[in-house]
Amino acid sequence: MRHLFIMDQKDYDNSWKRYNRPSVRGIIINNKKVAMVYSRKFDYYKFPGGGIENNEAHIETLKREMSEETGLIIYEPSVTEYGSVLRIQKSRFEENTVFEQENFYYLCDVLSDESRQSLDEYEADEGFVLEYVSPDYAISVNRTHDHCGYDEQLIERESRVLESLVKDGLL
Repeated sequence: MRHLFIMDQKDYDNSWKRYNRPSVRGIIINNKKVAMVYSRKFDYYKFPGGGIENNEAHIETLKREMSEETGLIIYEPSVTEYGSVLRIQKSRFEENTVFEQENFYYLCDVLSDESRQSLDEYEADEGFVLEYVSPDYAISVNRTHDHCGYDEQLIERESRVLESLVKDGLL
């Protein structure tokens, strides 16, 4: 998979232990709008997806996460690689630890959007909802609204991926 960009905060010591948390993200485009998860609590947009569990295959993770966060059912034959983003920074949760996350983005179509979300506790607390939005609107919200100190690197990553999609003529 091609690398879109690297986000390295360089806010850590290279001697620290490393925590790797790879993830997958789904890109669903419909009429020049993209399916995004909106956080009502922190006022930002992100691509649906999440962490790979127990050496799960990327497509299996994508199907599980899309269903949980959005209720959308992925049409598996449509899934194609788009690109990845490597994120490296000091862990927000463990001292003397470097957080590394390769985020794998996949273009995909859906079979149905009739399913129901199955949010975990933090997702429900953030008030995750599925919205189809223009890339310009999502980027504007992510870059100009107050997110109450929430994970700015995650929010900027999603804006940069949206810009890549626009540049590539997909949105």
